Amino acid sequence: MPPQVGLDHTRWVSLWNRLGAQGSGRSIFAHLAQSYAEPIRAYHNTAHIRDCLSQLDLSRELARRPDQVEAAIWFHDAVYVPGASDNEHRSARLAEISLVACAVPLEVARRIGELILATRHVTLPRDPDSQLLCDIDLSILGRAKAEFDDFERAIRQEYAQVPEADYRRERSAVVAGLLRREVLYQTDYFRNRFEEQARNNLRRALTALAS
Repeated sequence: MPPQVGLDHTRWVSLWNRLGAQGSGRSIFAHLAQSYAEPIRAYHNTAHIRDCLSQLDLSRELARRPDQVEAAIWFHDAVYVPGASDNEHRSARLAEISLVACAVPLEVARRIGELILATRHVTLPRDPDSQLLCDIDLSILGRAKAEFDDFERAIRQEYAQVPEADYRRERSAVVAGLLRREVLYQTDYFRNRFEEQARNNLRRALTALAS
């Protein structure tokens, strides 16, 4: 994987101001930057957040509340323990507490938290902004072969403590579950760009895991 570039503080400040938050938001930015730079994060790191923000820039007109989608991107992997079932819940809670403490309206903070919870990817979202966020988060699945293969290696690195046989079994279940979906992407924009390649990549991954 290429060396990480830091989070964009200027972009963060601009979003912070658009959300109507009080103060500079510097301490929250520093906390997020530190979290995404944790050594365990081979994929769920600064580069992933920057990539998600880039995908949002390409599809921002699809969002009903684009600033809330952007805030959810910044926070959605803030808490990440490989294999933990409550990462998204803890990330959502962090976002809500942090934003409300800086005078962002509770309703807005809760909507951002709900967007973050959608990135568990356990059910298909119905809310358009949740659909967009999930498509952004899963866009890595539909990238070119080399980039997808880097992603798969990075995920394995994050689960380095898991024995190979166990990892292959559990990862195969995740990949197979994705392939069983009628569609991987909920928006036409992301489906047209990534659906076919994503399915090709996932089928390759499943074959590799079984070999």
